[in-house]
Amino acid sequence: MKLKFLGTGTSQGVPVIGCHCEVCVSEDSKDKRFRSSTMVTTESGKKLLIDCGPDFRMQMLQNKEDHVDAILLTHEHNDHVIGLDDVRPLIFRTGKDMQIYCAERVGKELKFRFPYAFAEDKYPGAPSFGLHTIDGKFDLFDTDVIPLEVMHYKLPILGFKFKNLAYITDASYISETVKEKLKNLDYLILNCIRKEDVHPAHFILPQVLELFEELKPKKMFLTHISHHMGLHEKTEAELPENVHIAYDGLEIEF
Repeated sequence: MKLKFLGTGTSQGVPVIGCHCEVCVSEDSKDKRFRSSTMVTTESGKKLLIDCGPDFRMQMLQNKEDHVDAILLTHEHNDHVIGLDDVRPLIFRTGKDMQIYCAERVGKELKFRFPYAFAEDKYPGAPSFGLHTIDGKFDLFDTDVIPLEVMHYKLPILGFKFKNLAYITDASYISETVKEKLKNLDYLILNCIRKEDVHPAHFILPQVLELFEELKPKKMFLTHISHHMGLHEKTEAELPENVHIAYDGLEIEF
């Protein structure tokens, strides 16, 4: 299997509009971050998109991706779902509803934000979605998908585990029960918004490094990164061995 980071930035992306800090004016491509999203390719070649934010169209074009077989959503915040309307070309090409897997609460929110996609009498050109409620482990294209409930401030959201890799974004707390599922992985991908100053809804670097020592993955990649994290090259050099900052376009085989 393979995971590609389509975006590794926070809800504002990097560079941030109107910001002239050294990160936002950097010419290093690794300092330019779309909103967080990944594409998982299964053993059979099926494409599973995790989150579909406002940069979805450009993420697909820049990565030369031309189809998505299903979408997994971590939660309903705009930087993770508002690009769903841009899935229309994929729906039109196949003539089938795009299948979306998410928590029940998230599904209700999608119906509120995209009512035209669920209308019985759709106008020409509207997208169409098939909703599936995640309630425990499930099989998707002969791939085991294990949901991982974590807390994003006071909001329960989902991470996902595939084989020996786990992807968690927007977390600020992980229960002991979920930690047991995260121990000794080959790859643990975890959000890290900045180096310091505790954030109520996101992990910061000291917290992430504590989790690295506790959970002992072979490798950890940090995502959902803000410009406050510093320049990619400089910050990467400061991290412990086997802890890395992910960047847009990075691929992991697992």
